[in-house]
Amino acid sequence: MNDLIVWMEATFGAHIEWKQVVLIGMTPLFLVGFAIEWQIMRKRGARQQFYWKDILTNLTLGSSYQLFELAAHVIFVGAAVFWFWDQRFFTIPVNGWTLLPIFLGVEFCYYWFHRCSHRVRWFWTAHVVHHSGEHMNMTTAMRQSMLYSITGWWLFFMPLVLLGVHPAVVFILYACNLVYQFFIHTESVGKLHPVLEYLFDTPSNHRAHHGRNDCYIDRNYGGVLIIFDRLFGTYVEERETVDYGIKRQVHSHNPLTLNFHEFIAMWCDVAQPGSVMQRLKHLWAPPEYEREARPEREPA
Repeated sequence: MNDLIVWMEATFGAHIEWKQVVLIGMTPLFLVGFAIEWQIMRKRGARQQFYWKDILTNLTLGSSYQLFELAAHVIFVGAAVFWFWDQRFFTIPVNGWTLLPIFLGVEFCYYWFHRCSHRVRWFWTAHVVHHSGEHMNMTTAMRQSMLYSITGWWLFFMPLVLLGVHPAVVFILYACNLVYQFFIHTESVGKLHPVLEYLFDTPSNHRAHHGRNDCYIDRNYGGVLIIFDRLFGTYVEERETVDYGIKRQVHSHNPLTLNFHEFIAMWCDVAQPGSVMQRLKHLWAPPEYEREARPEREPA
């Protein structure tokens, strides 16, 4: 594996965005998976989650996300990541003994990235795009934001790089995590065996994650596994019918509106009169945070 990394760097350069290379390479398989899903649901007479204008929006958002991620990696993310690599404490070899622990490390970092993407408004401004879809099918996985690199998704994986895991390995394993997640954005698969439901982020577990029902809000953050949700108390089982979307739903199919509406709203809140700390709190507080209304002054 280490020889493979050396070969990749020598052939393609050190700053290749391997996450997007894997995702773009998997796109034909994604489209085949979606076609199979559509056929299954069509035969069941259950095509209510296939709204074609919404699907086209998902594909447009996915394409713009991939292009922007590649550009951001070339401009600044790649250099920043390799700065962390140059500061690493150790150099961890990649082999049969270390691959599983590294994968679990990637999953752990993803859990916290995903959790912060729901509970910190700065990160929510990007992730909200993914949750703004009101229909669930595999193309919903492509509903991604151009802002991820700006808000700093990659920072959550830098502890692994500092520990000595090569960035290419981190991002390829993260890409594999995202590939898995594509196929759990579906209603075509019901609940699986209880052991699988207990360990993995299944279609059922992930449908609950996308619900705006009060019982489902901010739950089931896992990527491939659901064990960290169980460990940290964020797991919920899919029970009632899932209502997809966000609480403050944006009714638009315009990619620019979907990408920037929450980012602009956040800065508008920051610009409102108040102390510096009151203003800046909108950046790190949860998305639902609102300032307390100031009491009206008593008449003189």
